[in-house]
Amino acid sequence: MELLANKIRPQKLTDIIGQDHLIGENKVLSNLVKNGKLFSMILYGKPGIGKTSIANALINELKIKSKFLNATTNNKADFDIAIEEAKMYGEMILVIDEIHRMNKDKQDILLPHIESGLIILIGLTTSNPYHKINPAIRSRCQIFELKELSLEDILTGLKRVLKELPDIKVNDEALKHIASLSAGDFRSALNLLEVCYYSSKDHEITIESIKNINNKAVFFHDKDEDGHYQVLSAFQKSIRGSDVDASLHYLARLLVAGDLDSIYRRMSVIAYEDIGLANPGIGPKVQAAISAAELVGLPEAIIPLGVVVTEMALSPKSNSAYLAINEAINDINKGLAGPVPKHLINPSPDYIYPHNYKNDYYPQEYMPANLKNKIYYHQKANKYEANLNKIYNEMRNIK
Repeated sequence: MELLANKIRPQKLTDIIGQDHLIGENKVLSNLVKNGKLFSMILYGKPGIGKTSIANALINELKIKSKFLNATTNNKADFDIAIEEAKMYGEMILVIDEIHRMNKDKQDILLPHIESGLIILIGLTTSNPYHKINPAIRSRCQIFELKELSLEDILTGLKRVLKELPDIKVNDEALKHIASLSAGDFRSALNLLEVCYYSSKDHEITIESIKNINNKAVFFHDKDEDGHYQVLSAFQKSIRGSDVDASLHYLARLLVAGDLDSIYRRMSVIAYEDIGLANPGIGPKVQAAISAAELVGLPEAIIPLGVVVTEMALSPKSNSAYLAINEAINDINKGLAGPVPKHLINPSPDYIYPHNYKNDYYPQEYMPANLKNKIYYHQKANKYEANLNKIYNEMRNIK
């Protein structure tokens, strides 16, 4: 029997729930369909928010020959066959799931055909393509981020599919509970609805019957503001503010939601943005805790994460490095990137090798001439930076 999630797969863009920034009147994907033209693209976002559905809808509306492959399970020969089929038809939409896992051999096969337009690539990934996808592929694609679905989005989608379940008896309160348990994953909500339908007496779905199947605590997204991101924001601000109890509270909420990826990303940012040079050892500790959590999985993952978040909240804080790199980037964006000093360009007989001098230091100019004497790093008073500041001041005095 075909699963409900596959049975009601959207056939056109107007069937997609959410993603109003990409679909609708005068929005980019809708305009591409309207103009009958498609370009290679990467769709990324969390599971169950519409990546595959959008790819299907684009294919159905544009009526272009297509093929679906998976970057990990399909081998090199499958990619060769897809290219030969594309040559037969003149062009082909090739949808590649988990594109961030595609190895170099498969990339090398595809690149010239994406370049020529024979292959129109639609890559699907849950990972940030700017971090995980090869730049050669990325540069040939438009990148579209899919937004997380709100509680209202999930409810809208569930109500649309009720007609596919004959004799179902379910009220708005029960539907809302199912939507709340999905944490923004529409496919998860559909699967839970279907299980409830077939496992309930007379197909009557109640809060109690849902809890018999899934008793996970409710955690959902608000309609106007994404509640999930509010919790992530509160998590970071609590660690930044050195409130260990609040930090653990928001960590617990995120753990109950089961969103380990968001926890990992936010902890990694906090380690370098908010703690930074005040406790530079925290970065490797965070990565070690993430590795341990990945190794053991939930529920044991709470142990290493709880330990490291406690230390993060109690660590001294410094954002000096964070502010410094942002100020440097702002100067670049303002057009202040002057020519590199000639003595730093290889080969130059005027470059002085610092290791040949006392304390491995020799005063010479490294900044472009238009930024001479520019200071980005502004010292902060904490135990670790005090040592760095001593060296920093000595070097500037010598210079």
